[in-house]
Amino acid sequence: MGLEKKRRQTVTILATSDIHGYIYPTDYRSKDERPLGLAKLATLIRKERLGDPDLLLLDNGDLIQGSPLAAYAVKRGEGAHPAVATLNELGYDAAVPGNHEFNYGPDLLRRVMNESAFPWLSAGITDKAGGPAFGVPYIVKKIGEVKVAVLGVTTHYIPHWENPAHIRDWVFGDALETVKRWVLRIRADVRPDVLIVAYHGGFERDLATGEPAERLTGENQAYAMCAEVEGIDVLITGHQHRLEASEVNGVAIVQPGCNGQAMGKITLELERDEAGRRWAIRGKRAELLKPEAETAPDAAVLALCRTLEERTQRWLDEPIGRTDGGLRLSSPLACRLAEHPFIEFVNRVQMEAAGASVSCTALLNEASAGFGEVITRRDVLTNFMYPNTLAVLRLTGADIRAALEQTAHYFIVGPDGQPAVNPAYLEPKAQHYNYDMWEGIEYVLNIAKSAGSRVRFLRYRGEDLPDDLVLDVVMNNYRAGGGGDYDMFKGKEVVREIQIDTADLIEAYITERGTISTVCNHNWKVIVEG
Repeated sequence: MGLEKKRRQTVTILATSDIHGYIYPTDYRSKDERPLGLAKLATLIRKERLGDPDLLLLDNGDLIQGSPLAAYAVKRGEGAHPAVATLNELGYDAAVPGNHEFNYGPDLLRRVMNESAFPWLSAGITDKAGGPAFGVPYIVKKIGEVKVAVLGVTTHYIPHWENPAHIRDWVFGDALETVKRWVLRIRADVRPDVLIVAYHGGFERDLATGEPAERLTGENQAYAMCAEVEGIDVLITGHQHRLEASEVNGVAIVQPGCNGQAMGKITLELERDEAGRRWAIRGKRAELLKPEAETAPDAAVLALCRTLEERTQRWLDEPIGRTDGGLRLSSPLACRLAEHPFIEFVNRVQMEAAGASVSCTALLNEASAGFGEVITRRDVLTNFMYPNTLAVLRLTGADIRAALEQTAHYFIVGPDGQPAVNPAYLEPKAQHYNYDMWEGIEYVLNIAKSAGSRVRFLRYRGEDLPDDLVLDVVMNNYRAGGGGDYDMFKGKEVVREIQIDTADLIEAYITERGTISTVCNHNWKVIVEG
């Protein structure tokens, strides 16, 4: 029996991803407790460790940005970032940088990495000389008698979204090619028994059929990694905020959603060969562990962040202005069908900040409620959850028409003859933020027409907008880089950049004026006409 036990071993991997600064199980809009956050996941982690003290614990990126707690920590906090402090407390073995790790610039990213008691894995990001930008490409851990290698890689699409000043010193190599190169190298040099790839990126194809699930831009390459790279045993994914646990081409895969709503668990059963020299994987199981409403958050994690959480809550509740009552949002769909005063307000803030005559913006959060009579910082941060900055592009009328045709893809005509959201914007990842609404021009989108011919009319200052007329248009930096398949913006002249987070611009605008009045010129709408 003793010899039989030595020939078999179990390796357990736990993986979090896209935590986005959620430590406490808090809905920051209502203050209600929800089954999410690292504090609740910590309870599950400690329980798993009781059964397997040698388990491997990894984070797959987008850790430090996204919650009001994280925003406050960056603006006003002292000491280690709360998300990093929590990973230190829980004894994480490694982490991978996600795209949102770059949102605050290189100085904060390096500080966060220096605060970490674990290594950051980054095989595909180099400095201009070709050396490692930071961290190490991979780690090797001995779990019992089994040698495990973990390779970390991040989607190389970051330059399409990020403020260029935040990434000017780094080169982002193709993630798929990086994995191909490093898996070969690790297999040859290290000869691990198990090779794990932790990839901050998602699946570009349907997991069952292999059919493209999105435009194949290179942003997500996880399916190709499973199909084209030999030697991967486990692939941890993220970025898309999907909940996945299965196998693709024999590779165990997980993707654990976002904000701490789940954690991936992969269990590998290994058996030693007859000679007793090599281990072989005989079984794999991928699953998702989800905290329940009754799951108690870990007391040590709560205590670690309690003071910062209390300060964050007080800061969020500070009133910064008022409205005349007309900026409350009741329906995201209705907001996207005809101009709402809240959207006009956002566009006008952007136009004033940038000195531009035309603006486009998106409703970034499906939970956005707009503004009630009293506006607090909580209202601002829950409506403007991403640390976007603004850019002014010099565009032609033809560029603007092409952008409107792209945004019109968001809608289809439903079975009842009414506008409905195109399923491509719902699966495999919700992309409502890729529907733009414009100010400074007048337009109508007729979604009953075929793609490419849905702009019914397009006017600027009461006249048809000529294709060759040049206008300066302000938008967020993600869109200005062509994010969301707005290829017509790529490579356009950047007239100016406003390096202030949109949430800060909104707060300053409200604070300066005190009261925001309802204004809506109804310059656009969506119709269905055969």
